[in-house]
Amino acid sequence: MTESIRLHHIEKKSRVNGPGVRYVIWTQGCHFLCPSCFNPETHPISSSLVISPELIAKDIISNGDQIDGITISGGEPLLQIDALQELLIHVRQLPLLGIILFTGYDWPELLQLNGIDSFLANIDLVIAGRYHHAKRQANHLIGSSNKSIHFLTDRYHYSDLDISPSEVVISEDGNISISGIDPLSW
Repeated sequence: MTESIRLHHIEKKSRVNGPGVRYVIWTQGCHFLCPSCFNPETHPISSSLVISPELIAKDIISNGDQIDGITISGGEPLLQIDALQELLIHVRQLPLLGIILFTGYDWPELLQLNGIDSFLANIDLVIAGRYHHAKRQANHLIGSSNKSIHFLTDRYHYSDLDISPSEVVISEDGNISISGIDPLSW
């Protein structure tokens, strides 16, 4: 049986969550609960937005000619590694899309997770580590200086990380949201 993905939000066209235009998936649920996290609303495990990996993949594929890549963030995405692995297998049909993962796991912790090798085979760039407010950096896709950057393919380079820190998004229904690395707040 296919696991569904607990989502916090999807932004179909972001310019601050990786290079180019990104399809961004924020998962719901995080057990790290980093103090001063800029996405604390993603911490609770429960979500009213639960979608199958196939439906998300179809949406990504239908938008594939309008995006440069996918960014997976959270919450903690790796709490849903099996469902996300299924999603990535589907979207790898579009080999031109680069995939970035943000995780609170430190790199050594991440390498100990069950199923991580096959999961990472579908990822181009991992930004790993918990957010530490005392080490706040908030630029170049890095929220705090303790985070580590892992280029798993040659798709991205350090120069690709030089991106505007935040954006304001106004949806078709008039909702306003702010996205990015440690974005401004209202």
